[in-house]
Amino acid sequence: MKETGTDPGRHALFLTNTLSGRKQRFQPRDPNRVTLYVCGPTVYNYAHLGNARSAVVFDLLYRVLRQKYSRVLYARNFTDVDDKINAEAARTGQSIRVLTDRFIDAYRSDMKALGLLTPDFEPRVTDHIPDIISIISRLIDRGHAYVAEGHVLFHVPSFEQYGVLSGRKQKDLMAGGRVEIAPFKHDPADFVLWKPSTPDLPGWESPWGRGRPGWHIECSAMTENRLGLPIDLHGGGQDLIFPHHENEIAQSVSARDGAEYCKFWVHNGFVTVEGRKMSKSLGNVVLVHDLLKEADGEAIRLALLSAHYRQPLDWSKELLDRCRRTLQRLRRLLSDTDHLAQEDSVDGSTELSVARALDDDLNTPAGLSTLFETAHRLRRAEVPSVKTRLRTELVGGLRLLGFLRKEEQTSFSVESDAIVSDLLRRRIEARDRRDFAEADRLRDMLRGQGIFLEDTPLGTRWRVIGSRTSCQS
Repeated sequence: MKETGTDPGRHALFLTNTLSGRKQRFQPRDPNRVTLYVCGPTVYNYAHLGNARSAVVFDLLYRVLRQKYSRVLYARNFTDVDDKINAEAARTGQSIRVLTDRFIDAYRSDMKALGLLTPDFEPRVTDHIPDIISIISRLIDRGHAYVAEGHVLFHVPSFEQYGVLSGRKQKDLMAGGRVEIAPFKHDPADFVLWKPSTPDLPGWESPWGRGRPGWHIECSAMTENRLGLPIDLHGGGQDLIFPHHENEIAQSVSARDGAEYCKFWVHNGFVTVEGRKMSKSLGNVVLVHDLLKEADGEAIRLALLSAHYRQPLDWSKELLDRCRRTLQRLRRLLSDTDHLAQEDSVDGSTELSVARALDDDLNTPAGLSTLFETAHRLRRAEVPSVKTRLRTELVGGLRLLGFLRKEEQTSFSVESDAIVSDLLRRRIEARDRRDFAEADRLRDMLRGQGIFLEDTPLGTRWRVIGSRTSCQS
């Protein structure tokens, strides 16, 4: 049952909120419009297991939210301007746009293989430079940022709440990642919002000269542009708590005169490989693109969900092999019982148990345990009606966890999707008033939804990407 008003207690979702440091009941500001933003990849290489774990965890959270609420808006960004991208482009002799487009396409393909739903928005940093410049200008006007030697920096001491997410004190701020030492800083903890670009590097004109954004400001701009502020949920890997998410809070709150940025912060744990930290220096970075050549995407998804999202996940060949065998047994069981009629049950004990486990801070180990017990009972059942019920419950539980996606994809219907319908209406209105910049922005948003538009003299035609069926608006 999807909620459109009061959140009944029996459907309550509890999540560990990094901001409070405890598990809390999630309650959106508006149950008819729930917003989720997740930090996506920097696209200079294929996604590794750390990227994939975060993507799978928040895909699951997105699914849980969609079960509960009538409208959920999910944004996951692509960072397509970064020093690592510049270095890789120079090393390979590719243009930066060609490089980033290639790895964005690869990321989408790999994540689709893991059973991820497409987010409602997939913004790129380079499409939001005006938004970034606007926020930086507001921060300067409010005394939270300053210009120094072609750079613009956020002045950390100007924000009294700094450290609210990570718990770090001012004296501890230098003991963190990506803190650049520079003589022009007013305080050693100040961080870059804008930096100058040499002619050979990507750059945009700004009030402070030709340059490019710093790392942290991008997500503040994309969140505000695509979802509006404040948002309900912000997610990402544990490594982003400090400094990235701490700095996001400082920027966004300061730019809006102290108004709240985000209510709930959710972070997933690290991935290790056979007990060791995954790193280039150890040569143990596992790329999803490579894994998919030897394993089914659903087996990788199962392995990534096998540990609680907040706990470390130790990746190994044995873990993947075990998940592959588990899926093979489940598929064989479903195939062997395919002759049984599917019940229209939404209240099966297995589905409810899996749903309850996910409502309890996305407890996937408990949800999977319930599924495996149901499969065991199904194998032993002899009464046809019992077997039918158990199979229905097993299928329902698997779908809740994001498996059996081929069946799920056949149910897509644009007409029933309120978000897409709203975007189509807004784009037509923008074209009618000749606001073509807004119409183009909405077209890109629709493309992120998997909708291709064609403007004709008779009106706008649209179709689902990959489908030959088209409709007129």
